[in-house]
Amino acid sequence: MTFYLDFEKPIVEIEKKIDELKKISATSFSPGKEDKRFNAEISVLEENATLLRTEVYSDLDEWQRVQLSRHPERPYTLDYINSIFSDFIEFAGDRNFSDDHAIVGGFASLEGQTVMVIGHQKGRTTSQKVIRNFGMPKPEGYRKALRLMTMANRLNKPIITFLDTPGAYPGVEAEERGQSEAIAKNIMVMSSLKVPIISVVIGEGGSGGALGIGVCNRLLMLEYSTYSVISPEGCAAILLRDGSKASEIVKYLKITAPYLKQFGIADEVVKESEGGAHRNPNLTSNNLKVALIKNLKELKKLSPDEIREDRYKKIRSIGVYKEN
Repeated sequence: MTFYLDFEKPIVEIEKKIDELKKISATSFSPGKEDKRFNAEISVLEENATLLRTEVYSDLDEWQRVQLSRHPERPYTLDYINSIFSDFIEFAGDRNFSDDHAIVGGFASLEGQTVMVIGHQKGRTTSQKVIRNFGMPKPEGYRKALRLMTMANRLNKPIITFLDTPGAYPGVEAEERGQSEAIAKNIMVMSSLKVPIISVVIGEGGSGGALGIGVCNRLLMLEYSTYSVISPEGCAAILLRDGSKASEIVKYLKITAPYLKQFGIADEVVKESEGGAHRNPNLTSNNLKVALIKNLKELKKLSPDEIREDRYKKIRSIGVYKEN
């Protein structure tokens, strides 16, 4: 792990010591003749690291969970597509203005079943982040997604979407090209599609930027993901007049996976590897693949009209109120 959060420092320090000892042991002794003292010390440190990881990650506060959802080494949409699906064929362009690299999508195979996969895509290097616009789609991105979803609907193929964006791009040119209309139309059309739709929040699901490809029959959330109508920084800036107080206000927003499952917004929380998906991407991908296959199998039992009714009931059931 090349990047770590403040609360992870004690864990990282132990892991660095373990790596150092392993390197010394490997270079100081011939194969098969490592010093028993090194092995004993390494074993103790590995045990301490395991105990510390369990202690830290089992008691994360809301702000720490938000930080993990934004971790720059978390797997992105294309990482999950490559590890979960096969035969992915990417489509480009909205057939109206241009191609938006912040949205990727195309047909892929999931255990022999052809599905349409669409998701937000962030970049890792500076140049990639610019190309992907930091995972913030413009109207042409949502219109590309709409083109692919209607294609899947015509061909009777299920749709799987991956949500991971700070929000839709707020630039002037995006507004000039109809950002709000593009998102609103996606929401309207997705509500009426007759094929199963499964959405997965894999990082930060921000505002309408996520909802533009997030109307679904089943909403899955990775363990350390978030889904919100506004970012903690944005909420703090509006209510407290200070965006730097995001860590103070986030506990009131209830935007993390456990709360959203409790409120009935998320249908399932998918377990990540200990410490977050970036620590063991393969394990997290396997867990997600199992969840996708299970939910898709359940939805395939429904008729097209039942699928639409199921989606309608899910949306209408969201929200809790109390009568005095």
